[in-house]
Amino acid sequence: MTAKSAAAAARATVYGYPRQGQNRELKKAIEGYWKGRVTADALRETAADLRRANWRQLTDSGIHEVPTGDFSYYDHVLDTTVMVGAIPERHRAAVAADAVDGYFAMARGTQDVAPLEMTKWFDTNYHYLVPELGPDTVFTTDSTKQVAELKEALAQGLTARPVLVGPVTYLLLAKPAPGVPADFEPLTLLERLLPVYAEVLADLRAAGAEWVQLDEPALVEDRTPAELNAAERAYRDLGALTDRPKLLVASYFDRLGEALPVLAKAPVEGLALDFTEAAAANLEALAAVGGLPGKRLVAGVVNGRNIWINDLRKSLSTLGTLLGLADRVDVAASCSLLHVPLDAAAERDIDPQIVRWLAFARQKTSEIVALAKALAQGTDTIAGELSANKAALASRADSPITRDPAVRARAEAVTDADGRRSQPYAERAAAQRAHLGLPLLPTTTIGSFPQTTELRTARADLRAGRIDTTGYEERIRAEIGEVISFQEKTGIDVLVHGEPERNDMVQYFAEQLTGYLATQHGWVQSYGTRYVRPPILAGDISRPVPMTVRWTSYAQSLSDRPVKGMLTGPVTMLAWSFVRDDQPLGETARQVALALRGEVNDLEASGTSVIQVDEPALRETLPLRAADRAAYLSWATEAFRLTTSGVRPDTQIHTHMCYAEFGDIVQAIDDLDADVISLEAARSHMQVAHELAAHGYPREAGPGVYDIHSPRVPSTEEAAVLLRTGLKAIPAERLWVNPDCGLKTRGWPETRASLENLVAAARTVRGELPAS
Repeated sequence: MTAKSAAAAARATVYGYPRQGQNRELKKAIEGYWKGRVTADALRETAADLRRANWRQLTDSGIHEVPTGDFSYYDHVLDTTVMVGAIPERHRAAVAADAVDGYFAMARGTQDVAPLEMTKWFDTNYHYLVPELGPDTVFTTDSTKQVAELKEALAQGLTARPVLVGPVTYLLLAKPAPGVPADFEPLTLLERLLPVYAEVLADLRAAGAEWVQLDEPALVEDRTPAELNAAERAYRDLGALTDRPKLLVASYFDRLGEALPVLAKAPVEGLALDFTEAAAANLEALAAVGGLPGKRLVAGVVNGRNIWINDLRKSLSTLGTLLGLADRVDVAASCSLLHVPLDAAAERDIDPQIVRWLAFARQKTSEIVALAKALAQGTDTIAGELSANKAALASRADSPITRDPAVRARAEAVTDADGRRSQPYAERAAAQRAHLGLPLLPTTTIGSFPQTTELRTARADLRAGRIDTTGYEERIRAEIGEVISFQEKTGIDVLVHGEPERNDMVQYFAEQLTGYLATQHGWVQSYGTRYVRPPILAGDISRPVPMTVRWTSYAQSLSDRPVKGMLTGPVTMLAWSFVRDDQPLGETARQVALALRGEVNDLEASGTSVIQVDEPALRETLPLRAADRAAYLSWATEAFRLTTSGVRPDTQIHTHMCYAEFGDIVQAIDDLDADVISLEAARSHMQVAHELAAHGYPREAGPGVYDIHSPRVPSTEEAAVLLRTGLKAIPAERLWVNPDCGLKTRGWPETRASLENLVAAARTVRGELPAS
């Protein structure tokens, strides 16, 4: 096909779409089902309504080919586990008894059975459920969900493309099941898994699928020759099938690199590449392999992960270059639109002049459609869109919101000394032990306590004017008093105030810093029914007034035990926001760090002796390619140290990380120079404790003994077993006892019981230690 005919064939598509609905209807239906207020049939009906609404929105905007199978009650990787029959042994009875309840048991656990481990989906803030596999795993086909959703779309007269997690990525994301040797490689199960995918593909073809998309984002990471050979074998075998739809293998989040030649020569009909995160590298690599003659190329030229409007002219230039490199070029976002909110037009509280800089999922689909139209019919057909786009881009570039000379001058004045503590850790540790007087195996929590209906109602009442500020603050004081009292009675050693005044660990600070914008409806799925509203980092950052000192000081006035000051670190403030794309991330991180440094210093001056600066996103934001990591870790660890290094030696600095693979960043954790780190460890059976020990980590650590993302209450003995495992890696004088993460999403009854068991476990194990 010539470049001209490739352009004429251009179509608009997306890989996936937000699941929750305009008003988070899915979240409400699922949580209602868990509480027994919503029936299974009603839940299914809500889900079907949301799928139809999504497809209608896409087709009404001009999308030619809609995705199916991307919709999920909880997680698309968990859906794949069901599709291939890889149900863990401990969950099989529940799944057999009731498919829906069994599905949620795998996701959340029950009082008697632990859930699957949860971790981050590549370098995003979306969490997936980790498949558990072993040499005895038997795969079986269950394509019910995938076929049913395809038929729903086809029944509406739509052109639909089922989307599946590809077999190579599925196995690379998996871990050895409990009891399986840690060196077991799930990828060795590929030959066993491929026949199941063959059956799913045949079922989808029989149901009417012309194309099926197989997502292989794991191939944009550094891969060994053996892993690349597995990818070659997988798509050689799947491509050789006669009873199958056409195959589109999709990659995103980075450059495909050494996997591109493998997939380019595979007997599949199409490839999808990211031309936003890795435009130059993918263009160069595609040209180097001679393009994709006879194949379909889906070009991800609209950023699916951030919310700024696309530069349409720049994207058209990229698309024009691609026309000669494939038989057909279609236009898409760079990845699923799951990672952005639904509709920027719903944001009534943001200045309309700024709203026009923003593109949420609906706006991105319009950009995709406009680009496809221009590619197929010429740029004159979107002259109005191009003119408006140019004006909006210029408006943002010239806006005084984006630049504050005082902030930039302060950032430029930073020296190396500003990022170093005044004394080495050993001297600080001695001073802190003398000052705090804590026992061995000190107990604490990560920060937040349950956000009750009463607290959410109080915030809503304040916004609506039903109560005044005085009335609202009385409710906050009462909640802090209850949290402090409970912790003291339970016997927790280092207390927290519970964060009742905070709506979200990033949004709360963003609303008090200059340069940030807060949305009202910008919900994005983090995991399951947990949705967050990432703020928008639009300009230079400064802190007009203290943000946390008042409530932390009030909590400390209620107790003689130390109360931690709680802040969100600079990297997480970036990672869990939609960050500006008009300057290097390291520059933005330094601005945020300087604002937080002032808050740390003010907390210390107010009498706070323990200050926790959370960085759960440090691993999440790690570049997918090893070659890019050193530069990132340099500015990321510098930003943390800049935030925390201005305090006295006897002030104890904590940090916290959760739900990520920490082995890749142990040196960076060390480089933070925090006095204490708490980490998720319960679902992974203390894996991180051994990783720290293998590294020779010299400071204090609290690998979690209570999985807070499950409603189950761990017994005293269960927590004690984990604690004893931790002691095999970390000596008692450096081991803390804490949950995996904050308790915001939990209810008070389970929180009380779990923390009481946690403290009892610490006392039990403390009593087992040899007398000093």
